[in-house]
Amino acid sequence: MSAHILTVDDSASIRMTTRIALTGAGYQVTEAVDGADGLAKAKGGSFDMIVTDLNMPNMNGLAMIQALRASPAHTGIPIIFLTTESDAEMKAQAKAAGATGWITKPFDPEQLVKITRKVLGK
Repeated sequence: MSAHILTVDDSASIRMTTRIALTGAGYQVTEAVDGADGLAKAKGGSFDMIVTDLNMPNMNGLAMIQALRASPAHTGIPIIFLTTESDAEMKAQAKAAGATGWITKPFDPEQLVKITRKVLGK
């Protein structure tokens, strides 16, 4: 069975690009449109990894990660930020909140797959 990945982004084109890259590599993908939707889907499902944007309406990626890390069931799930942000202070905040890694947009879909394989070991 392939790994199940939750992607969270308010941009439909980024969700599509992410889904195509990950499903093409054999992963199962569920999409969420913002942090609040991502949090609800993460709590209602079983995911091997989460890929999230930072700047989104309703709930940003940082707040979503903090909420997930507060739940014992979600402490070990790898979470990768996929964002236009490249500020060192923001990266430090993300790491402190529990982010596993950081990819800056625009991104190479092959890089996303490579990082996913490395993080998941599959």
